[in-house]
Amino acid sequence: MRLMILGCPGAGKGTQSQFIASDYAIPSISTGEMLRQAVTAGSELGQKAKSIMQAGQLVPDDLIIALVKVRIAQADCAKGFILDGFPRTLPQAQALIDAKIALDVVLELSLDDEEIVHRMTGRLVHPASGRVYHRDFNPPKQANVDDLTGEPLIQREDDQESTVRHRIEVYHAQTKPLIDFYQHFPVDAGLPAPQFYRVSGLGTVEEVAARVRASLKNRG
Repeated sequence: MRLMILGCPGAGKGTQSQFIASDYAIPSISTGEMLRQAVTAGSELGQKAKSIMQAGQLVPDDLIIALVKVRIAQADCAKGFILDGFPRTLPQAQALIDAKIALDVVLELSLDDEEIVHRMTGRLVHPASGRVYHRDFNPPKQANVDDLTGEPLIQREDDQESTVRHRIEVYHAQTKPLIDFYQHFPVDAGLPAPQFYRVSGLGTVEEVAARVRASLKNRG
C-alpha cells in the first residue's frame, strides 16, 4: 500500500503513521528523514540538498521528488510506504504525478482549528530529557514541573498560540487544496486515482487508530 497522510499540524499524522507502518510492515517516510539520510550518506543529491540548506534556502521540489524516487526504490518499500508531510502543495502533488509515483490511498486526519490550538498550546516539555506533558491530557503531578527531576517545564516556541495559528493558516492556504485535488483526481494524470479517506482525529490516540484501521481495512 502506497499511502499519503494529510492533516493540520498537531492532528496526529506522525503517531498514526507509525501505527499504519506497524500494521502493514511498510516504512513511514518524511521529507526531513529523507534529507538527513541523503546528507549523511553523502550522495550527489544529498550534497546538493546540503549546500542549499546551508545557504538558508528551501530545497526545491524537483530535488525532493528525486529523493523520494531514490527512497521508495529501497528494499523496505517493496510492499509500499507512507508519505508523511509530502506533498504539501499542489505543485508538489503534480510533480509526484509527473514522476509516475502512484498512490493507493490518501488519508486525511480531520480536526477543527480550535482543537488543534488546544492540543498544541497545552504541550509542556522538559528540555533536558525531551519528556512531553500536556496541561489537560497528560499533566505533570505538580504544575509546570517535571515528574522525575522537579525541574521546570517549558512551552516550545512552536507551541505558542500565535505560532500555532500561523501554521494553521499556512496549512489552509497551501496544503488543504490537496484534499480537493485528491478527491477529484485529474482523469488525464496517467495514473490510477487513489482512494481518499477522511478520518476524525478527535479522541484518544487509540480511538483514532481504530478509525484509521477500519477505513483501510474496508478499502477496495
